[in-house]
Amino acid sequence: MVRVIMGVKGTGKTKQMIELINSAVHSENGNVVCIERGNKLTYDIHSKIRLVEAGHYDMSNYDFLKGFISGLYAGNYDITHVFIDSLTKIVPSDVSDCATEDFLDWLNAFSEKEHIKFTVTISADTALATEGIKKYF
Repeated sequence: MVRVIMGVKGTGKTKQMIELINSAVHSENGNVVCIERGNKLTYDIHSKIRLVEAGHYDMSNYDFLKGFISGLYAGNYDITHVFIDSLTKIVPSDVSDCATEDFLDWLNAFSEKEHIKFTVTISADTALATEGIKKYF
């Protein structure tokens, strides 16, 4: 399952993400991972959450992020939920670009195969979302 939370800056995406992350600690039977750019969530999320600061890695494209997520799971099969905050800031891209849509489709296939939930935030106007992105709202 892939869920996308999309909106312009100041619409409450991060607050909603923090609430979802912290509730996942109590509702998930496995490990929860959060990938973010910067360290804005460090003090807002539960200490049991594995926080990954994407800026420490050169995530210049979606292929790198696919490999990164696959590697996280290969190292820990107990991961049940991955949160990705500000996808198009982690991998610099335009939301109307088909690469973002293709990545979300790959993420959904990976999710179904490995039984992992993904929640992703995208900082952009929802009017810019393609039909392929809207199906994950």
